[in-house]
Amino acid sequence: MRIHSLQHVPFEDLGNIKVLAKHRGHGVSRTLLFRQEPLPRLSDFDWLIIMGGPMNVYEEEKYPWLTEEKKFIAGAIARQKTLLGVCLGAQLIADVLGARVYQNAHKEIGWHPVRLTPDGEESRLWGSLSPRFIAFHWHGDTFDIPGGAIRTAGSEGCANQAFEYKGRVVGLQFHLESTMGSIRRLIQNCGNELVNGPYIQQPEEMLAPGENWREIRGRLESFLDGMERGTG
Repeated sequence: MRIHSLQHVPFEDLGNIKVLAKHRGHGVSRTLLFRQEPLPRLSDFDWLIIMGGPMNVYEEEKYPWLTEEKKFIAGAIARQKTLLGVCLGAQLIADVLGARVYQNAHKEIGWHPVRLTPDGEESRLWGSLSPRFIAFHWHGDTFDIPGGAIRTAGSEGCANQAFEYKGRVVGLQFHLESTMGSIRRLIQNCGNELVNGPYIQQPEEMLAPGENWREIRGRLESFLDGMERGTG
């Protein structure tokens, strides 16, 4: 399988997705949009993974490449490619599918629980995951669920955490791919967002040793297994 990623900033990459993909023998390539690299042909990949970033989907004037990226995402959906959007990536997919993207009532930063909806529990993409799990978060915006999609997860701080569209297009507001290194880079580059808030943790909480690191990788692997089964 050929996996291609769209990366918006140097400090938000595939993380453990790349590790697991390489271990399974999949090809992995990427476009660094912040370096103005050209987008690939739609025939060059099987899966498209759209990563996060601190920009907003509506900031085309500040980030002109967002316009072409949205057209590219729309083309990939039309060609029935498998798509996974993470955080900003999920918001971009939602926007392309006609849903509203806007500021959430709360910023959600750190390790917080996510709960699958009844539709999520029944989805073949999520079937091997427990209904409630801890994931890493770093976002201030949220999205409405696109028409024709199903809402598959939510949290106390953000009602719409995940959606699934036509079985091949998935948006995740939260992060399963995170590593200690990627979280350190987020803290270094976006630490100004760590203000007081009911769903905002501080660096020492986010980087504390514990079960989160092992569990998040296991949940990522289970989720990718579900995507492969569901879209293969």
